[in-house]
Amino acid sequence: ASCVEYRLVVRDANTLQVLQLYTCLDQIQYIEWSSDSLFILCAMYKRGIVQVWSLEQPDWHCKIDEGSAGLVASCWSPDGRHILNTTEFHLRITVWSLCTKSVSYIKYPKACEQGIAFTKDGRYMAVAERRDCKDFISIFVCSEWQLLRHFDTETEDLFGIEWAPNGCVLAAWDTCLEYKVLLYSLDGRLLSTYQAYQWSLGIKSVAWSPSSQFLAIGSYDEKVRILNHVTWKKITDFEHPATIANTKTVVYKEVEKSPSIETERLSFPPARALARSFFSTQSKYDICQVPVSLQYVEPAADRANPKMGVGMLAFSPDNCFLATRNDNIPNAVWIWDVQKLKLCVVLEQLCAIQAFQWDPRQPRLALCTGNSKVYLWSPAGCVAVQVPMEGDFPIVSLSWHPSGDSMALLSNDNFCVCYLDREEV
Repeated sequence: ASCVEYRLVVRDANTLQVLQLYTCLDQIQYIEWSSDSLFILCAMYKRGIVQVWSLEQPDWHCKIDEGSAGLVASCWSPDGRHILNTTEFHLRITVWSLCTKSVSYIKYPKACEQGIAFTKDGRYMAVAERRDCKDFISIFVCSEWQLLRHFDTETEDLFGIEWAPNGCVLAAWDTCLEYKVLLYSLDGRLLSTYQAYQWSLGIKSVAWSPSSQFLAIGSYDEKVRILNHVTWKKITDFEHPATIANTKTVVYKEVEKSPSIETERLSFPPARALARSFFSTQSKYDICQVPVSLQYVEPAADRANPKMGVGMLAFSPDNCFLATRNDNIPNAVWIWDVQKLKLCVVLEQLCAIQAFQWDPRQPRLALCTGNSKVYLWSPAGCVAVQVPMEGDFPIVSLSWHPSGDSMALLSNDNFCVCYLDREEV
C-alpha cells in the first residue's frame, strides 16, 4: 500500500497491479496494515481523523474522529480489530474496537520515543506513563483491555520500553542523560538493573535477539554491550575503532568504476540508453588488506544530539549475526558473529548508511546509502545492485517482504520493488 496526497493505492506485491484505490478526507500522514492484512488504517493527524478500509469489502469503511482532543499517533493492536489513538499532549490513549464499537481509555501515557510495546503473541501490552513527575509502567491484557499490573520505575526520564520476543521480560531504559536499563518480569518485579557508567551520555539504541537470550545496548561511547538472559550481566562489549587491525576480520570496501563503452558503438547523437551509461557509475566491492583506516567524523561538541555512538543495531533472524552502525563512522556497517562474539565483517560504503534491514528468512542484510543502489551482504559475500530507472532515485529506506523474496525501495517521491530469485537448497 502507498499513499499519494488524499489517495490510498493498494497494489499486488508480485505484479504491482492496482487492486484498490481509496480516497480519504484529507492528506494521509500515516498508514498501517492490520496483522491479518484485511484492513488498513490511514491517519490524518492534522484533522484528528483515522479512516479504516477493508480489502475484502471495498464498500465498507470506518471513520474515527478524535474531535477537539486531537491526534498525534495511531496504531493497530496485534489482533487487527482494535485501534489505539494517542491524543494531543499525550493526555490519553483511546482504544477503539471495530467489532463491538466499544471505547476504552488509558490515561497519562508518556510522550517518549517508544512508549507502547506489545508482546510477540499479542496477549499483553505495556504502556509507559508519567504521573506526578514520576515514571510508571502499566501492563494490560489485550483480550479485555484490563489492567494486569501497574508499577513505578526507577528512572529519571523513561525513554523507551520493549518486550523480549518470548514475552517474559520487559526492558525499560532511561534518557540518554542517564545510562540505565531496567528489566521487569510480567508481574512487575524488577529482575535486574544494568548501568555501565555515569555522568556521560548513555543509551542510544536497544535490540533483543530473536531467541531472547541477549539484549544488545548501543551507547554514545561507541560500544555495544551484550547482556545475557540468565544473570542479566554483561558478557562482552563490541568496540567500533576507526582502524580495523584484526586479520580475521573481512573488510569490504565499495569502489566505483565507469562502464567501458566500445567506440564502434558510438553514434551522434547517442542513443538514450548509451548516453545514460556515459554518466552512470557501477559499484563493486574490493576486499582490503588489514589494517584498514575507516573514515571517522568528529562530532560537533557545541550542538545537541551529536552524531556519535551506536545509533543502529539489529540481530539477524537466525540469531547468528548482529549488524551495527557507529554514527562517528557513518559510512560503515559492522557485522558481528554472535556465536563467537567477535567482529567478522565490515562494509565500508562511499556514502553514509541511511538504513539497513535483515532478510526475515535468512542471514542476508540489505542496506542503502541515499544513492540509486541497494547493497546486499550474506556469509557468501556482498553485491551492489543498480536500480534500473531513468533519472535520480535516491534510496532512503527499504523494507523486506515477509517471504524474503522481494523488498520495497523508497525514495522521497517514488518507490520500486526489487525481486530476488530464491536459490534452491
